[in-house]
Amino acid sequence: MERVYNFSAGPAAIAQSVLERARDELVCYPGRGMSVMEMSHRSSMYIEIFDETKALLRQLMHIPDTYEILFLQGGATLQFSAVPLNLTKAGRADYVDSGNFAHLAAQEAMRYTQVRVVASSREDNYDHVPTEFAWNADADYAYITTNNTIYGTRYTSIPDTGAVPLVADASSNILSQPLDITRFGVLFAGAQKNIGPAGLCIVVLRKDLAGFENPLCPKLMSWALQIKNDSMLNTPNTYGIYMAKLGFEWLRDLGGVEAIYEINQRKAALLYDFLDNSRLFKPTARPECRSLMNVTFVTGDKDLDAAFVKYAAERGLVNLKGHRSVGGMRASIYNAMPQAGVEKLVQVMKAFEKENA
Repeated sequence: MERVYNFSAGPAAIAQSVLERARDELVCYPGRGMSVMEMSHRSSMYIEIFDETKALLRQLMHIPDTYEILFLQGGATLQFSAVPLNLTKAGRADYVDSGNFAHLAAQEAMRYTQVRVVASSREDNYDHVPTEFAWNADADYAYITTNNTIYGTRYTSIPDTGAVPLVADASSNILSQPLDITRFGVLFAGAQKNIGPAGLCIVVLRKDLAGFENPLCPKLMSWALQIKNDSMLNTPNTYGIYMAKLGFEWLRDLGGVEAIYEINQRKAALLYDFLDNSRLFKPTARPECRSLMNVTFVTGDKDLDAAFVKYAAERGLVNLKGHRSVGGMRASIYNAMPQAGVEKLVQVMKAFEKENA
């Protein structure tokens, strides 16, 4: 069976060359006589892989030495709890409610601190990212979600929170465009969209923010303990880290984040240009904050939406059904989605429009 174009929001497509290399090295990693899955995380052969992975990420994101990099488990969702448990001092935090995962993060933080929602687009079904914020200078931290996977929106500029550390969940657009990491106190991301398979969470944090965790913070969620143990307080997701390394090498060889950003802009422009001029399909996110990673659109007819999803799947374009909160369709065009996939999607949409508009 030929590979399809997978528009899943996550777990998402992985570059074919990365998959092929993982296949070739699965049984016997070069020069080691065993699979990466069989290596002890304490062995020198695995530590070499681990250190290379960390160095590649530091290179790709231009992360200075004043920041730590952690490879953790529990996905981004575990960090919804870890953030307040590690950063709460005064007992107050500012959150922007810009989408489902931002909302869930705020709800979880309420278990540990006083959450103040300083801006929200919830009443508009999250069709935009707020641009006016009521930040509080006495907050322990301020929290945003840089890209809203379900609703197809993103921050086009990073808010200025002054001396208050900015925390960001960047799960669905990490490594897709340049980000000045020094604008953030903490940035974290699940791996299953732009990095590799599900099960790994990357946390990048400013060193001076570690070591203030709540006494009730579980040890596996303590950033300070994880830093002290180099992410190996317990057995890490060894194979997920290896797969991240392959993905980082693929991105480096493409020219890095700066190069993939240009590619992502072209892919998104191709799809949005069609949607803006379509007689049948309509985008749901406001133009000023449209995501480059998740493009949401509808026909206005639920039956026609379902018919298109089936029509596209029959032509090798899968996982286009939108989230129930928005309906319609969602094309997730992360780094690993080639431009050819977006071009074929537009061709199929044009053909369906001709038959149904």
